[in-house]
Amino acid sequence: MPLKNEEELVRNIKEGNKTALDLVYYGYHKRIFAFAFSYLKREEDAMDVVHDVFLKFWENRPNLSAESKIEPLIFTITRNTVLSIFRKNTSRQKYLSYLGSQSTDDSTTEKMVDYDLLNEKVESLIAQLPAQRRAIYTLSRHSGLSNKEISARLNIAEKTVEDNITKALVYLRKGVKGAMEAKLFLYLFL
Repeated sequence: MPLKNEEELVRNIKEGNKTALDLVYYGYHKRIFAFAFSYLKREEDAMDVVHDVFLKFWENRPNLSAESKIEPLIFTITRNTVLSIFRKNTSRQKYLSYLGSQSTDDSTTEKMVDYDLLNEKVESLIAQLPAQRRAIYTLSRHSGLSNKEISARLNIAEKTVEDNITKALVYLRKGVKGAMEAKLFLYLFL
């Protein structure tokens, strides 16, 4: 349902007006929930999608332009969030399948804990990236957008997108490597 005076609403959101965000939330949250639930089949997951969508929308408000249309933007974020959940679940299922084929002892639980801890570490490292680099990385790796699409969406050069993704990956590799070295130290010496 398109909201009245959308240009003014977009301008208010861009300026950080939370009341304007509330209007968008109340206009779209039920439809987002229904869409997410139709694919994910779990209320908790669908509610998480609703929260993630509006958090991403709010975080990306500086990138809104006067021509921005709220409904297509909200549903693009929703679709990408649902796809990201599918990708995560697929990765997790592949890992579980791999563990099942590799081992049948108690080390499987330990490996799952290791996987979850590593995943938490990566998410923590992503959160520490500078705002623009985090947005670019998230659009690339979580939303599956191409460098060209990110460039157009954020109104920056494609080379800037490439540079930020490269720097983000270097930072994440160093952070994960450090975490793995610390874990290895604990296993060997404690």
